[in-house]
Amino acid sequence: EKLRGVDVHPHKGFETVTIAYKGSVAHHDSTGNSGIINPGDVQWMTAGAGILHKEYHEKEYSKKGGPFEMVQLWVNLPKKDKSTPAHYQAITADKMGKVELASNGGVVNVIAGNLNDVKGPAHTYSPVNLFDIRLNKDGEFKTSFTTDHNTALLVINGSVEVNGEKAAEHSFVLFKNEGEDINIKANENAVVLLLSGEPINEPIASYGPFVMNTQEEIYEAIEEFQSGKYGVLN
Repeated sequence: EKLRGVDVHPHKGFETVTIAYKGSVAHHDSTGNSGIINPGDVQWMTAGAGILHKEYHEKEYSKKGGPFEMVQLWVNLPKKDKSTPAHYQAITADKMGKVELASNGGVVNVIAGNLNDVKGPAHTYSPVNLFDIRLNKDGEFKTSFTTDHNTALLVINGSVEVNGEKAAEHSFVLFKNEGEDINIKANENAVVLLLSGEPINEPIASYGPFVMNTQEEIYEAIEEFQSGKYGVLN
């Protein structure tokens, strides 16, 4: 029985971070890892030196159907870590750092980085903050990041005001790297993904599922894939 999904494909030189909001995904890779990502879970896969991967609707979810909502981020690896052996972190909902907001404003799941001295479970190769913010109506979240971080947010559900300006559902907001205070207020129950990271400041060459530093390395990655260096996955 073939389940719908993304068939076998390679990755090299970066990390894929899959955050499940609705629905369930099963996955397998060529290192022998497999698992199921359910709502609230995160799969942090370090492709590193190269991996084959496939993702598809989990069997029971596939039978029942229903809403499906996931976010996949691509996180670049520093040059020195691009050849790290492929591996992944299965971060289940119960492992998240939790920060309760004042006045029943909601809760923040700290996936990576640090918020109010609460650490996220994800190991990262460069400084990254990744906060899954669940706001109740009129709930507020305030923070600030240093000027050396690139910072952005994605409104997953609901609508919010970001520093006084309305951000509708599915809006993407990129901040200016001025270390500004960030104030998010929910107009209704809302879910916001807030991310920041220290720029790696190295050249980037990318092609499809490969993110390297030079075009030469991209050709190498394609040759490695074609010659079977990333292993076998049926």
